[in-house]
Amino acid sequence: MKLRGSCHCGAVRFSLESHTPYPYMWCYCSICRKTAGGGGYAINIMGEADTLKVKGKTSVYRAMRGGGERHFCGKCASALWVWDRRWPHWIYPFASAIDTPLPKPKERQLIFLESRPRWAFLPEGRKFKAYPREAIVEWHRSRGLLKP
Repeated sequence: MKLRGSCHCGAVRFSLESHTPYPYMWCYCSICRKTAGGGGYAINIMGEADTLKVKGKTSVYRAMRGGGERHFCGKCASALWVWDRRWPHWIYPFASAIDTPLPKPKERQLIFLESRPRWAFLPEGRKFKAYPREAIVEWHRSRGLLKP
């Protein structure tokens, strides 16, 4: 599935292919929620890094822990995607930056709950203190949701 995304001011537009477009995983880690999560969490999906096409210039924030590079618009500061050298084949766009209609997941996974602020709403869903063992691609595959 081809995903198209952009920042708020329109200075950056991007596209990439994704076989795993369901925005089911809500991340409450301090990095995601402070750089992209107005609700106390951010929702990441996954796409193929070698298909990423970008118009405009992004700025990059490298978190102090982990290997992720968080790309955002240098003009309006919209969070766009994460790339991590540990998984160089993937790009993790923030669902909030995607303009393409995404499929609605029938379930949620709430991750990094030990970093969640007390005020953040916790909807129904499977709850994890950190990352679940099931990878994004495995979650889609086991539910018959991989997109061509």
